[in-house]
Amino acid sequence: MTIAPELVEPACLIGGDEVRGAERFDVVYPYTGEVVGSAPSLEAEQIRRALTLAGSARVALDRYGRTRVLERVAESVDAAGDALAAAITRESGLSLKDTRHEIARASDVFRSAARAALRDDGEAFAADVSPNGRARRAFTVREPVRLVAAITPFNHPLNQVAHKLAPAIAAGAPIVLKPSEKTPLAALWLARAILDAGYAADALAVVTGEPRVVVGEMLAHEAVEVVAFTGSVEVGRWLAANAGYRRTVLELGGNDPLIVLADADLDEAAALAVRGATQNSGQRCTAVKRVLVEATVADELAARVAARAGTLVVGDPLDERTDVGTLIDEEAALRVERRVVAALAEGAQLLGGGEREGPQIVPPVLDRVAPTSELVREETFGPAIPLVRVASLDEAISVANDTEYGLSAGVVTNDLAAVTRCVAELRCGTVNVREVPGFRSEEAPFGGVKASGLGVKEGVVESMRAMTNVKLVSLPWGSIAS
Repeated sequence: MTIAPELVEPACLIGGDEVRGAERFDVVYPYTGEVVGSAPSLEAEQIRRALTLAGSARVALDRYGRTRVLERVAESVDAAGDALAAAITRESGLSLKDTRHEIARASDVFRSAARAALRDDGEAFAADVSPNGRARRAFTVREPVRLVAAITPFNHPLNQVAHKLAPAIAAGAPIVLKPSEKTPLAALWLARAILDAGYAADALAVVTGEPRVVVGEMLAHEAVEVVAFTGSVEVGRWLAANAGYRRTVLELGGNDPLIVLADADLDEAAALAVRGATQNSGQRCTAVKRVLVEATVADELAARVAARAGTLVVGDPLDERTDVGTLIDEEAALRVERRVVAALAEGAQLLGGGEREGPQIVPPVLDRVAPTSELVREETFGPAIPLVRVASLDEAISVANDTEYGLSAGVVTNDLAAVTRCVAELRCGTVNVREVPGFRSEEAPFGGVKASGLGVKEGVVESMRAMTNVKLVSLPWGSIAS
C-alpha cells in the first residue's frame, strides 16, 4: 500500500507555514525496527513562535463556521481510510483492526464536536429572587481561553489527538499540541487536514521535538491558560506541580477491573475480558487490567477465557488477519513479561500465551493471581489477562478499590442490587455494566479519581468547558424605557 508523503515526512505547521526543522528524528515500525518516517525536531525558538502566534490569535469563525470545519475534518479522516490506518500501524505497531477502529472513533469525535459547537450552554438567572434583589436579569456566556497547551501519548496516535483538537476548535480556543515523539505522524497529518478544512491557521499548531524542550516552552509561555495532558501518573504529577496558576486537565493511568459475578453469562464475560485486555495490544488506560471473578464460577470462566484468547492471531500488524500487534517497543513487552514471571513465582497459573519476541507478546492468561501481585497492583500496559478469584461481591469491591487508581470498571451481572452497589461503592470515574471498562460515549464526561485524573473531565462537552471561561452579564429587566 502506498503511503502519502504527508504521512511519512510531514512538516509542523506554525502560523499556517510548513516548518520542517533543521533536524528531524526517525519514527520506527516496532514490528521490524525499520524507519518508516521522520518528524521535525524543533528548536526552542520555533516552539516559542508557535505559542506566541497561537496565543495572540482570535478565531473569527462563528459557531456554524466551526461546525463546518469539524464536519470537513471528519470527512477527511474517513476519506483517508486504509492509508491512514496503515500509517498509524507503521508508527505504533498496532494491528490494522485496531487502527481502523481508531480512525472510526476519531471521526466520531469530530462529528460530536461539530454538534457540541452548536450548543449554547449559557444560563439565565433572575436577580430579584431575594428581598435584597433587584429587577435585573443575568446570563452567562462562554469565551475561549487565550491558549491551550495539549500533550498526548503514543497509544492512540490519532484519537487522543482528536480528543484535544476537536473540542478546542468547537470552542474557538487556540491550541498548540505536542504529540508523542514515538507516534507523531498521524497528528501532523491531522493538523494539515484541519487547516485545509478552513480553520484559522494562526490558532492551531502541532509541534514535535525533544519532549523536555517542547513542554518546557509550553509551561514557560504566559499565554497558556489550560494544560491538557493524557499519559502516565508520573508525568501528570510533574505537570500538576509545575503548571503554575493554570487550569489543568489531567487524564492519567488506570488499573481497571472487570468484575464477574456468579450469575453472569460466562461466554459474555469471557468475550469482554479478552477484548478488553487485548484491544490496542492492551495499551489503553481503560483496558481490562484484572478480572475479579467470584470463586464459584472461576474455573468455568478461566477455561472460556483461555480458549477464546487462544484463537487470537498475534503477528504482523499490517496483516489483515492479525488481532494483536506489538507493543510500542521491546522494553514495554519486557515489562509485561517480567510481571507475568513474578506472578507465576507467587503462585499464579499460566493457562496460555506469554511467549515474547521483541516488542510482541502473545496475550498471557493467568489464573489464581494474587491481588497483591505487581501484575495487577500496577498499571500493566500490555495484553495480559490476569484472573483474581474473590469470594463475594464484598471482596470484589474491596479489591477493586484497593489501588491508587480510579479510572473505570466493568461489571458483568444481571443482579440489579449488585449493580446498584457497584455504582455506589466503586471509587472510579466510570462504571460500565455488561461492558468493558473502556466503553465511552464521546460526548459524555470521561475521567477518573485518585491518581487516575485531576481537574476537569474529558469528553467533548467537558473539554469545551475546560477550554472556555464563563462571563456573567446583567441588565435591567422590566424597567427599560422604550
